[in-house]
Amino acid sequence: MARREPKNCGYAGLTTQQANKRLFEYGENVLAAGKKHSALKMFVGQFKDLMVIILLIATVLSVFMGEAVEALTIVLIVLVNAILGFAQEFRTEKTLEALKNLAAPHAKVIRDGKKTELEAIELVPGDLILLEAGDRVPADAQVLEASALQADEAMLSGESVPVEKFEDENFEHPAREHNNMVFMGTNIVKGRCKAIVLDTGMRTEMGKIAGLLTEISEEKTPLQEKLDGMSKYLAIGCLVICAIVTVTGIIRGEPVFDMILTGISLSVAAIPEGLPAVVTIALALAVSRMLKRNALIRKLHAVETMGCAGVICSDKTGTLTENRMTVKELFTIERQITVTGNGTEKSGELLYHGSSVGVAAQPDIRLLLDIAVMCNNAHIENEQDDIFLRHKSKLNWQVNGEPTEVALMVMAAKGHVTEKSSAVSYTRMDELPFDSVRKCMSVVVQDRSGTRYLLTKGAPDMILEKCNCYQRGREQETMTLSIRRTIESANEQMAKKALRVLAFAYRELREGETPTKEENLTFVGLAGMIDPPRKEAFDAVRKCHRAGIKTIMITGDHKLTASAIASELNILRKGDMVFTGKEIDKMSDAEFESNIGKTTVFARVSPEHKLKIVRALKKQGNIVAMTGDGVNDAPAVKEADIGVSMGEGGTDVTKEASSVILLDDNFATLVAAIEEGRVIYRNIRKFIRYLLSCNIGEVITMFVGMLMGMPVILLPIQILLINLATDGLPAIALGLEPADHDVMEVRPRSKGESILSGGLLSTIIFRGCLIGLTTIAVFSNFMREFGDINLARTGAFATLVITQLIHVFECKSEEHGLFRINPFNNIKLILAVLVSAGVLWAAIYVPFLNNVFKTVPLGWHHLMTMLVYVMFAPVLSSILILTKRKTRFLSPNEIKE
Repeated sequence: MARREPKNCGYAGLTTQQANKRLFEYGENVLAAGKKHSALKMFVGQFKDLMVIILLIATVLSVFMGEAVEALTIVLIVLVNAILGFAQEFRTEKTLEALKNLAAPHAKVIRDGKKTELEAIELVPGDLILLEAGDRVPADAQVLEASALQADEAMLSGESVPVEKFEDENFEHPAREHNNMVFMGTNIVKGRCKAIVLDTGMRTEMGKIAGLLTEISEEKTPLQEKLDGMSKYLAIGCLVICAIVTVTGIIRGEPVFDMILTGISLSVAAIPEGLPAVVTIALALAVSRMLKRNALIRKLHAVETMGCAGVICSDKTGTLTENRMTVKELFTIERQITVTGNGTEKSGELLYHGSSVGVAAQPDIRLLLDIAVMCNNAHIENEQDDIFLRHKSKLNWQVNGEPTEVALMVMAAKGHVTEKSSAVSYTRMDELPFDSVRKCMSVVVQDRSGTRYLLTKGAPDMILEKCNCYQRGREQETMTLSIRRTIESANEQMAKKALRVLAFAYRELREGETPTKEENLTFVGLAGMIDPPRKEAFDAVRKCHRAGIKTIMITGDHKLTASAIASELNILRKGDMVFTGKEIDKMSDAEFESNIGKTTVFARVSPEHKLKIVRALKKQGNIVAMTGDGVNDAPAVKEADIGVSMGEGGTDVTKEASSVILLDDNFATLVAAIEEGRVIYRNIRKFIRYLLSCNIGEVITMFVGMLMGMPVILLPIQILLINLATDGLPAIALGLEPADHDVMEVRPRSKGESILSGGLLSTIIFRGCLIGLTTIAVFSNFMREFGDINLARTGAFATLVITQLIHVFECKSEEHGLFRINPFNNIKLILAVLVSAGVLWAAIYVPFLNNVFKTVPLGWHHLMTMLVYVMFAPVLSSILILTKRKTRFLSPNEIKE
């Protein structure tokens, strides 16, 4: 029996003249591009940060004071910061352009009564297009003629099972029903059709979802908000210092103009001009590390935001699961078989009570596998002989075809039954294609003796109604009520596990018989399949639990399927709730928000539902990460604090909406990126602690010295050298600290938590005061003993630098003092300290630099005196840390495995 051809609907498509007219009227068949910024605008955008603005003001003040070198240095720092940020964003945009693969590039069209191939952007409403298995749908179209048509719409609906499509000849008055439409960007996985284009570009379903993105405004990341807040306080502090010093000096009788310049000088010194550059460099280096782990960061500050994530809203299909149907169980009257392995892995096998099944010795299993292979239009590419199949290679089989049929082919291959081996016993003669009325598919085959059989697979309830016998071993037996109930019970048990179940049967044909329907069949068995979880997802979800991060599954799939996968991954646990889109619609906003904290699975949801879920979670103060690959995920991905799209299976719309792209489409990569985000946030706190402590030390040195009536302790050129050569490199190296072992066993920080929380501000102030007082003490000692202002300034200069270089090792840990840390686990920090120490040595002992920096060489007795003062601060700090530090680790009772 030949495959049924589409009948002629009488519509011949458009002429070229009509198409050109409609192209002018409707425009090209493309989605509106996201808002693009020119390279210049992207670069200028790097100067909007408040800290950068303060630095530019400081530059003007430096020029006003005649400090041209200081002004030039700050300008260079700001430019380096801007160039790094610009380079990252520009490079990411170029990477995105290379990833573009959204709409079908070409389309087969009937124009002027002839079949032709056009660029998809030239399609217009009214065009008659031809589609077949393997094609990507180029526009929204109504199916006019169809043969066994199925489309994969996971990118729009989130459902992993292909959708059947039926013809509707009423093209003059189209009814936009889901089952008679094919949608732009989806894939035809089975059959073929003719369809009339109804909508193109932004009028398509994909275009409508893309349009939702324009309604979502971008927000600042938590780090940007915190640094902006800190910058405001620094600006206020600088003004206060300037005013106090100026007023104090004037009261003491100093010249008014000199005191104003002194106050301004101190204010400039108080600003940690290296902070924006160090933050940017640390984030850029983290971006590079993440890229090596297959996470592409579109914007620098998204790195730190990853570390804040308290909730991950994850799409199911293709993110937590493999997006490949896999047979997990087989049932025959005599035995129930477990099938191992996922997707197209060669490593799976058929197990009965834990032991591998010898198919040759199990005729009922062999018959089931033969039917699965012969009643099938999928193929394993480059199929090798049975000896190769027995080798459990870690590689995957290369397959093509509809996902359900691919799963059956792979399952049979695990039992060493292939197209090649089945072809030895059977020759395929004819086919009865699947349709929605019969809910089954059959083929006619002939064995080597010339006997013909009808082999059938389909919905269990429909197949069972057509069976009057069943297979037991090699024998056929008459179907009884008891056996029928046994089969129905097995089907129900598989369905409760959210498995999609197919039944297999056959009938011997009479000589010359040409079957037109399935009847008087012999039942052989059942196969239950599902889109299985990714292997890496199990450990990734477990890590999230241990890190206090809630994982929520959001999918368009059936509630039972979603719940089964979520339970297997331990996302859905005892007491958790599951809601569908319809149930969400019935709730008031208040009811929904009260239930969302107890819900871990949302099924059968629309793009609007996903957006509502993300907004409700954010409203409760959560920092939300949303993963997705389909166009249906894009609005929620953009709304989330951390939008994460898939690089391989993701659409351009979703990539444009996201701040992070997982190049390997792996949920475990997201968790690794969150871990990296936590590491970088800790490191940012470390170098902020270091930079601010050092700057406070410098201000205390100058400010208190002035209040005590001392000469100017440090000259501007010396302060400049400290800020450039000895602050910057160690701070950058702190940004490269390796991850602490406990980084994923700490509660996520809250959105409103200050970057200086947890006692960090008091630690900074305390340690900065110690640095300043130590420097003043050395200066006073040298002035008292030697009476040489240049020697005293050199001693103060060296003390300040050495104290800071010791302090950088203290900043490696907030929980432990200097004597309980490992100083050798970051070789870059050691090298940075050695470079800074080398700069200090050169400034003191190189004659030429003595003249530049107004220093004099120090002798051993000077150095030994300094050492006594320098060691006082870290010893005292270590003692105080032991008495006050509290951690935020999760207790064992809080960790739900």
